[in-house]
Amino acid sequence: MDFWEEFVDRLSTSFSGAPVPESPWLLTGILAAAVIVLVPVLWIHLRQIVTVVHELGHATVGVLCGRRFTGFVINADMSGHTLTTGKPRGIGLTLTMFAGYPMPAIIGAAMLFAALNGRAGLVLVVAFVLMLVALVRSKSGYTVLVLVALIVGTGAVWWLNDPELSATIVSAAGMVLLVGAWRQFFAVVSKGGSQSDPAQLARITHLPAFIWNLFMLALIGFATWWAADPIVPVIRGVLS
Repeated sequence: MDFWEEFVDRLSTSFSGAPVPESPWLLTGILAAAVIVLVPVLWIHLRQIVTVVHELGHATVGVLCGRRFTGFVINADMSGHTLTTGKPRGIGLTLTMFAGYPMPAIIGAAMLFAALNGRAGLVLVVAFVLMLVALVRSKSGYTVLVLVALIVGTGAVWWLNDPELSATIVSAAGMVLLVGAWRQFFAVVSKGGSQSDPAQLARITHLPAFIWNLFMLALIGFATWWAADPIVPVIRGVLS
């Protein structure tokens, strides 16, 4: 089988799904990811994944609302910003600005759900394509470096075509995003300044920042509840 035949075969397998491996490594990866995010010295090395999804959340919702995505920047201190053009006010800008903090939790829960239902390969393919598109809109060298590292890692895991490894990596990454979303949310609530998303939302709407914080809290909480559903059977399977 030559390269292209193997590529098409693996791509087809990714879309058709695969049985979820019954392995203790799967649960270990999920729990380890949750612990790593809670340890400050380890969180430093993973937090950019959450920032990338946060900023691409702004971009994706902006495009869906009819705005034009022109670029984004990720900084070494975990901050970032997304550039979209369109009306200076209105529902499109409001949803675009709101999407950042809930998006890592939503995507993280979706990754956990997909990986634990045999769709880890599909998640890797979708993530690979989206990051390639985002790479074109990168506005700094550091942003390019982060995305290239994520693209190479995602492509390598997919190409290895190991169902256990793929499910473990995707579900662990999903947990990093989910727990990381909580860390980002509490950080903006406790330290958010005049340029934070809730503060900017308050300026363009008639609702105070704490109301937007409550909306974000509700979505992150819902995503956490959703993610718990596929994890519980994995825990039961390992313990039984």
